[in-house]
Amino acid sequence: MNTHQPGILAPVPAQARYLSFVLASPDADPRPALARLAEQADGDATVVGLGASLLGTLGQGAPGLVEFPAYSGAGLTIPATPASLWLWLRGEDRGELLHRGRALEKALAPAFELVECVDAFRHGEGRDITGYEDGTENPKGDEALAAAFTAEGGSFVAVQRWRHDLARFDALAPEAQDHAIGRRKSDNEELEDAPESAHVKRTAQESFEPEAFVLRRSMPWVEAGETGLMFVAFGRSLDAFTAQLRRMTGQEDGITDALFTFTRPVTGAFYWCPPVTDGRLDLSRVLGR
Repeated sequence: MNTHQPGILAPVPAQARYLSFVLASPDADPRPALARLAEQADGDATVVGLGASLLGTLGQGAPGLVEFPAYSGAGLTIPATPASLWLWLRGEDRGELLHRGRALEKALAPAFELVECVDAFRHGEGRDITGYEDGTENPKGDEALAAAFTAEGGSFVAVQRWRHDLARFDALAPEAQDHAIGRRKSDNEELEDAPESAHVKRTAQESFEPEAFVLRRSMPWVEAGETGLMFVAFGRSLDAFTAQLRRMTGQEDGITDALFTFTRPVTGAFYWCPPVTDGRLDLSRVLGR
């Protein structure tokens, strides 16, 4: 029986590596490389997402998978940076992730070319690098299953790399920081008097119609003096994330999320995460087997 990739439900790991690939050429045949990937990816230590362009090349589709919605307006730019294939390597040791990533890159060659590699880590018990807890409103148990997976065990994932301006954030008074997030950093309590621009109010999942629940599995990243958050949200469809993004960018009511005062997304992509069968990634649908 098909089931979900278990790494999606598992807590965020101590270390992670995100790899994004594109097809090396328009006439590249991805099937042999994907078959090798299925032998190495268990959906637990390595979570796999397939892009719409790759599925199109294979003559397949995942109903509900669309390209990421780029947006520009109100002084904001939300970029779309689609790729063919996305891997989330999860583990405890950064060196092990490095070697596993190299092995996967070799297995995917020559059909696929690596275009982005980002290392991330767990901060505390799961905090953004600003110190605020991430994923407080994540659904739990059966509700998490219902929010994150289709009946067949597949999932859709939204992936954005956000770059923080920590100097600007640190210049804010503690109260202003709390009001931007909508929670107190000290105890993670939601603020009743937070402004409408507070991130918590912009993305309150139960406030949408229909409700817009996603399963967040985001992690901080640091590279060459820059830092931010790898935002990763899984859902049974992409509708919930899209609704939240529309409200964050003020497309609903003209109020933009206060997050944009100190951080901006620099990438954005959607992927379909296939199920697993007997502990192995099930690509039979896309490989025509």
